[in-house]
Parts: sequence; structure tokens; C-alpha cells
Amino acid sequence: MISAFDDTPIYHRLVTERGDVPADVRGEAERIKRDLDRVMSAPSSFAQSGLPAQRSFFS
Repeated sequence: MISAFDDTPIYHRLVTERGDVPADVRGEAERIKRDLDRVMSAPSSFAQSGLPAQRSFFS
């Protein structure tokens, strides 16, 4: 992904000194999203265990 800061010298110096933090954060967020998608799409063990349905606070 191209950033608006790619053409600025200070951005390149900061990346050299500190690493590409925005890219690292973006990569970690994508990994977490993939993990959550996998977990959320898996069948729930509670739904198959025969447990009674949870009641709402207002029921």
C-alpha cells in the first residue's frame, strides 16, 4: 500500500530508525482479522452441547 508520506525524506528516516510501524500494525490487524474470521465461522461448541439458551436480562 502506498502512503501519502512515501515521498517525504523524514518518513524514510523514521522508517530506518524505528521500522515501518504503520505497515507492522496493518499486518498485525490483518492477521487478527483472519483469526477472528476463522473463529467466528467455526461452529459453536455451546450450540451443539445441549445447553439451555441464555435468557436475556429483560426476559
